Amino acid sequence: MRSRTRAGRRSLGSPLALITIGMAVVVAPAPGDELKLSRIALFSSGVGYFQADGVVNGDAAIDLRFRNAQINDILKSLVAMDLDGGRVRAVEYPSRDPVEKTLRSFGVDISDRPTLGVLLDRLRGVPVEIGPPVQMKGLLLGVETKIVGSGDSRPVSVEYVNVMTDDGLRTLKLTDAGTIRILDARSESELRQALLTLAAARDSDRKVVRVSFSGDGKRRVRLGYLLESPIWKTSYRLVLTDDQKPYLQGWATIENTTEEDWRDVRVSLVSGRPISYVMDLYTPLYAQRPTEVFERYAMLRSPDHAAGAGDARERMAVPLAAPAPGGQRSSRDRALAVDPESPELADQVGQTIRQSVRAIAEGASVGELFRYEIGSPVSLKRQQSAMLPIVTADVEARKVSIFNRSVHARHPLNGLWLTNSTGLHLSQGPVTVFDGGTYAGDAKLADIRPGEKRLMSYALDLAVEVDLVEQSEPDNVLSIRISRGTMRIRRKQVRIAEFSLRNKDARPRTLVLEHPRLATWEFVGDVRPFESTETLDRFNVDVAAAASRAIRIVRQIVVEDTLVLASSGEVDLAAVVKTGPASAALRAAADEFARRRAEIDRLRERIRESERRAIVIESDQQRIRENLKAISATSDIARRYVSKLDSQESELETVRAEIMALQAKVDDAQADLEQWLSSLEIE
Repeated sequence: MRSRTRAGRRSLGSPLALITIGMAVVVAPAPGDELKLSRIALFSSGVGYFQADGVVNGDAAIDLRFRNAQINDILKSLVAMDLDGGRVRAVEYPSRDPVEKTLRSFGVDISDRPTLGVLLDRLRGVPVEIGPPVQMKGLLLGVETKIVGSGDSRPVSVEYVNVMTDDGLRTLKLTDAGTIRILDARSESELRQALLTLAAARDSDRKVVRVSFSGDGKRRVRLGYLLESPIWKTSYRLVLTDDQKPYLQGWATIENTTEEDWRDVRVSLVSGRPISYVMDLYTPLYAQRPTEVFERYAMLRSPDHAAGAGDARERMAVPLAAPAPGGQRSSRDRALAVDPESPELADQVGQTIRQSVRAIAEGASVGELFRYEIGSPVSLKRQQSAMLPIVTADVEARKVSIFNRSVHARHPLNGLWLTNSTGLHLSQGPVTVFDGGTYAGDAKLADIRPGEKRLMSYALDLAVEVDLVEQSEPDNVLSIRISRGTMRIRRKQVRIAEFSLRNKDARPRTLVLEHPRLATWEFVGDVRPFESTETLDRFNVDVAAAASRAIRIVRQIVVEDTLVLASSGEVDLAAVVKTGPASAALRAAADEFARRRAEIDRLRERIRESERRAIVIESDQQRIRENLKAISATSDIARRYVSKLDSQESELETVRAEIMALQAKVDDAQADLEQWLSSLEIE
């Protein structure tokens, strides 16, 4: 992949080699070239910043080749700088109009894949020369189709080309034309350009981006851009010994997935979560314009009148910065080169970018970026990966055993408290632990800031056994209060977790017991967590060598239940009062409440008895009416049935009246109960 530097009519040296890095194109040095890749910053969000520095002479243009999929990132992030008084004129690149649209723009339209006959018909009036075996020269009249066939042969369509020659009109079967040469230079050029455009569209994987500079003499220039790149990864090795401090070694894995080599490039590895996205800036956008016709040809339509909100020109106006005096670029204009390791980064880019994102920055600060600087230049061959050391330091670590029943019901895990004493941010990644000169297990490390302490585990600790028994004590009623028909009961709930710890090892152990957190509960006694997470409480327990120990964790909470007595027919107030402390007045009120409820229940039972009697009478009446249908109305049995129906009807009226009276008593008793309850005020 190549770049070219153009300067007026004189060459500035041999072509400059360009290297594609992952999904990025960067400039690498070649003999005689002055533009080279100088810096790479790889971000954990999947993008990379690439910077190339060099020298141009006079008016110059640099051609860069990028993959088609990279153009949108280039258009979004490319920064071009002329550092010594010159200026950047333009960045040019080929349009991405659909090829069919481009083909239609030529004088000869081949966008619909025309046949030879259709193509010649579109060239009517163009001078042509038809070669052997039949010689013909003149103006192309067109192509016509004839149906030919005779006898038993099936009719077929045959195309004939018609030409106006000096001798008159001549026709020739198109298949008999040996060669057809277009004599009109313009038409021939348009057709050739259309075909070249079609061929170029097939080579869509590479696009040329030309950056033009103008100025006098030799000047330093810089190109920088963000492109998609492989995410760099971290891994760690932690070495534990009895006589030395724990030693942490961290490595970053980077990848050169390109077809070229990196040579002596400064590399920065940036971790964090900057917002990064892809936007299609390469595909041309076309506005849908309305079609207008003369009024005499159009029907009158009712327009829509939107509500006004000020002058549209004021709403659409965008203030433009005034140019620097003398036409020179201001220092702010020249400060667009993003240098991820330069201490002047804030001065160069911050002023411009912060003005664009100030609202977001002032709203919240989420996380932070941190960077690893690789101390020496990096050289990496194409399609190769490399591990670069980023951390080599002693750290503070203390061994512990971590028990969490959801991880293992019987044994804790070997683990340690790791304190980041390296002075660097430690990015998340796997940790291989070596203890006593041998492999001990693998752990996972989350992002840790300098000075932060983190717990991690790497193996099952078979030398320690843990038994956990959990139980709850019966609820203890602390107080009962009745006010205006509402009873409030305060109860204390107690939960107990008993850990039995057994250390079978010859060395003492420090255990970290992780237990599910109950956020609103309070601890009872001296056993309390030394720290809590969102879901866990952690307790420190020391167990001597070859010894056992028990620890009892007690938590309690006071809750209050509220019952509306009038609507809680199933509540046994007397039984509730017996569960906790109650005054004489409360006990007397409970007895009175029970008496009134019993009276209401007795009345309701009498109503149910009367309703059952009514059902029996109505059932017997239905039987008698069915029998009357089968006998003579003047018989003795019929008269007896009629007499019985009459007496039953009288009895049924009496029962219904009793039910109504009893229901009235129930309503009165319920109303009296609610009124009595509403007047109660008892502690």
